[in-house]
Amino acid sequence: MGLFNKIKDIFNKEQKEQQEDNKIKKYEKGLTKTRTDFVSKLINLTNKYSKITEDFFLELEEVLIMADIGVPTVMSFMDRLRNRVKQEKIESPKDLKEIIVDELFIIYVNDEIIVNKINYNNEGPTVILFVGVNGVGKTTTIAKLAYKLKQEGKKIMLIAGDTFRAGAYEQLMSWSEKIGTSFYGKEESSDPSSVIYDGIKKSLEEKSDVILIDTAGRLQNKVNLMNELAKINKVIGNLIPNAPHETLLVIDATTGQNGISQAKEFKKLTNITGIVLTKLDGTAKGGIVLAIKEELNIPVKFVGLGESKTDLETFDIDKYIYGLFKDMI
Repeated sequence: MGLFNKIKDIFNKEQKEQQEDNKIKKYEKGLTKTRTDFVSKLINLTNKYSKITEDFFLELEEVLIMADIGVPTVMSFMDRLRNRVKQEKIESPKDLKEIIVDELFIIYVNDEIIVNKINYNNEGPTVILFVGVNGVGKTTTIAKLAYKLKQEGKKIMLIAGDTFRAGAYEQLMSWSEKIGTSFYGKEESSDPSSVIYDGIKKSLEEKSDVILIDTAGRLQNKVNLMNELAKINKVIGNLIPNAPHETLLVIDATTGQNGISQAKEFKKLTNITGIVLTKLDGTAKGGIVLAIKEELNIPVKFVGLGESKTDLETFDIDKYIYGLFKDMI
């Protein structure tokens, strides 16, 4: 290998390491509210008790539930923790710090290969459908993902399939102008399927790499929404076989367990392939990530860790656990 290539490899390696370091810092910063509240309570609890007692377990259980980890997840976790304490003959709560981190990681991974990447189509454009109730940051999330993918060199088309919410069309069009992507929508239309059909036709003509489609979030009328999503899926599949390749459900992390309830309802209506968790930096209950995996068995694919267009990150369980427990590790 020549000197130039060696230098280039060193530079590329340093760049990758810098990018990884920046991502870890984003998780650290984004999970500050949760870490400050949740981990401080854990540390106080381990300092309060000199021995592991049933009272210690009950208080620990309460701390975990208050972090929005979810009751079923907490119950499963507590069973595992009790077993380890018994088997390993652990007596001091201070010795449990690493085990608590370890067990929460194990519960999320559960011997599975966690797939948090986009399922790209190798034979034409990749279609990503976004669903979620109004107010969760769905349109902004689409724009952030579009910006992220554009930075990776992909040609993007945004389609305004939410034809019911006032201003949805203008909002997505404005974002497309800001980040420099193609856009299709109709200012006045009641039929999202026809808008999506025309938008996909346009994207095929333009040879887009990725098509991001917004949809309406009227969960209160579940029958209509289910019929609408079924029709949208059929229209997409007729134009691009096996599409949509991803159906991402956007959940606002600050809504806590209400977000889990929304996910359960949407799961009944359509095939959800992944979760985008917005505003994770805005809640002290970031444990919802663990609850989503345990209760829904749907991978969290992206997390919002800030307001800017660069603050949508591919979810990484290692960085999440580190950002959550940094002060304990």
